[in-house]
Amino acid sequence: MSTFDTSVPHPARRYDYWLGGKDNFAADRESGDAIAAQFPGIRTAVVENRRFLRRAVRMLAADEGVRQFLDIGTGLPTAGNTHEIAPEARVVYVDNDPLVLTHARALLTGATSYIDADLRDPATILEQARETLDFERPIAVMLLAVLHFVPDEDDPYAKVRSFAEALAPGSFVAISHASGDWLPPEVVASITSGRHGTGRLRSRAEVTRFFDGLDLLPPGVVPLPDWRPGPEKVEAAEVSMYAGVARV
Repeated sequence: MSTFDTSVPHPARRYDYWLGGKDNFAADRESGDAIAAQFPGIRTAVVENRRFLRRAVRMLAADEGVRQFLDIGTGLPTAGNTHEIAPEARVVYVDNDPLVLTHARALLTGATSYIDADLRDPATILEQARETLDFERPIAVMLLAVLHFVPDEDDPYAKVRSFAEALAPGSFVAISHASGDWLPPEVVASITSGRHGTGRLRSRAEVTRFFDGLDLLPPGVVPLPDWRPGPEKVEAAEVSMYAGVARV
């Protein structure tokens, strides 16, 4: 079980702060403001990431017939969660913040469940997810804005492989990932210095590597606003993230 320490910023609560939510604490707001001072586009980035979630889930449910989702690093509940976008689907949410767990309990139904676990522990996540999801049928694993919190020494590529290898053919992996490709080196250094938690911004080639062995759907790994875009006009540099969806 995760411990609740409000003196240490947590990505889920900081994300909530950037989205204008109220489920955050002084440490989260201080960290969020410090990152925003270095990268003013961060609030645009988190809004665009939610839009990518909606576009990807709608596509997977409507076009590919996916009825099961494993949403890892889900964050605090906001409007437009996976289970709301695909109401006929079974959804398992995963995060490691006790505040997220508290909110998630209100969402639990027969078709929606929550796992209190860390992305870096695929075995636990997969074992508990099997209580809700049928791994003999297609599942979409959503890894949105979470892999950049996993540093290289924790081998995030192996973690993604563990999830992909557990899935039935016809399943999908969706990823969005922060990048320093549009940022000055000093901003990258500040964001990844450790003051705001562990992690690393990755290049397009590094993000693409997460999809090794999978069949990328068009348009491939692209700047997040350019992945099957909606009517909103947002420049890639405002978001500084890549996104892609691939079939197992």
